[in-house]
Amino acid sequence: MSTLWLVATPIGNLGDLAPRAVDVLAAVELVCCEDTRRTGNLLRHAGIRANRLTVCNEHTEFDLTTQVLDVLSSGANVAVVSDAGSPGISDPGERLVAAAIEAGHTVSAVPGPSAATMAVTISGLPSGRHVMEGFLPRKGRERTERIAEIAAETRTVVLYEAPHRIERTLNDLLSACGTERTVAVSRELTKLHEQTIRGTLGSIEVDKPRGEYVIVLGGISTEPTPIPDDDVRAALRSSIADGASTRDAAASVAATTGRRRRDVYQMALGLNTSPTPGPLTDRAN
Repeated sequence: MSTLWLVATPIGNLGDLAPRAVDVLAAVELVCCEDTRRTGNLLRHAGIRANRLTVCNEHTEFDLTTQVLDVLSSGANVAVVSDAGSPGISDPGERLVAAAIEAGHTVSAVPGPSAATMAVTISGLPSGRHVMEGFLPRKGRERTERIAEIAAETRTVVLYEAPHRIERTLNDLLSACGTERTVAVSRELTKLHEQTIRGTLGSIEVDKPRGEYVIVLGGISTEPTPIPDDDVRAALRSSIADGASTRDAAASVAATTGRRRRDVYQMALGLNTSPTPGPLTDRAN
């Protein structure tokens, strides 16, 4: 049975092209790619002489579907690649996959390089739950609404951005998320000038823009804002002054502040709650 292959290609370092990717690209009848010159150079580097190359981008993917299905129906295989990374996510391929599945063909992939995955894993931010946003809309209400959704997201968010828009996007995120939201900004991943800047939206500075960027934004915290120790002590003093025992005051304040009862009890023990002694009087002779 014929197969539509999604083949991951290097995001920078050509040494990341998998041996299995070379085998698949050498064997397929048709390679769908964003740029025939760029993919042609990659194939030559790998020693592959492709049977056919055709352009598959956001403008041509819909019209290309019929051609791809015809090749698959003839019993031959087709590969889809992007300029860099795994096709089908923020790159062409999604429509072809859906059409091939609907037509009853096999769809598989040769996994490999992914800028989003690499950026998340080296960011230092929580990676157990993250969401891929890709490129933001460039302007208008759709962009404003998407950024507002990202600002309220509790999971780590991954965004792609072009060099000439990186500063604007970071400023928009700063306005929506605040200065303390954690972020890691990576560029030129796997290349000679690879760089990742980590910090907060209010503190990071991007050097002269170059290369493609991946923004990894920490999610909004769902933890309640901790009540300062001084406020806890003030509540303890008030409760004890009203007649509560140290233990009862600690239990009550712990319940209202969300602090651990043991910690609050230790704070209560450390308070100077003894009444101030009055002036001494002379004893009667």
